[in-house]
Formats: sequence, structure tokens, C-alpha cells
Amino acid sequence: QVQLVESGGGSVQPGGSLRLACAASGGSMRFRAVNWYRQAPGKQREFVASVTGGGILNYAESVKGRFTVSRENAGNTVYLQMNSLKPEDTAVYYCHVPSWDNWGQGTQVTVSS
Repeated sequence: QVQLVESGGGSVQPGGSLRLACAASGGSMRFRAVNWYRQAPGKQREFVASVTGGGILNYAESVKGRFTVSRENAGNTVYLQMNSLKPEDTAVYYCHVPSWDNWGQGTQVTVSS
């Protein structure tokens, strides 16, 4: 059974940074597409960013220029570097691997002064 675990969330002030990690156990994400989503209270889950199996990156307009997706070399961890955070980035962040249809449990990100 493949499991995804997100980590790295926390509370930061506006303008701060966090790096989220999505780690897989029981399988390799190395050549698989990995998506990041987020869900704020009272809102639907929304797409944030993705990396395809071939390394193509894609971002929601709201995070372009501030967030960066990357993989560690062995491929079993995918990162979401989040800079210049805004209060509207506050949400639970999830990673998702479509080919496994697996979701992690989420990690809370809170941006407030």
C-alpha cells in the first residue's frame, strides 16, 4: 500500500516562506506526476502546482512567481517551496499522485500577522 505524507506546514507572517514536502512510502514517485492542492476553510479544494513525470511544471495563477515545485534526486520526495506568503494562502495543503489516486493527510499552512 503506497502512502503519501505531507510535512513542513506551520504558521508564518505575511511575506514569509515555508517548504512543504510530500514523501512516498511503498512506491516511487520518480517518474510520476505529482500535484499539490489546497483547501481553505469553507472552500473547495483547489489546484496549486504540479510536476509531470517528465519534469514539466505547472502553477495556478495565484501562486505563479511565488511557489516552486521540485523533486529530490531519488524521486520519492516532492517539495513545494512557498515564498512571499499571503494570508489568502492559508489552507490545508495536500499532495496527490494521480496514477495511484492517493492523497496525503494534508499539512496546515497559516499565514497571519
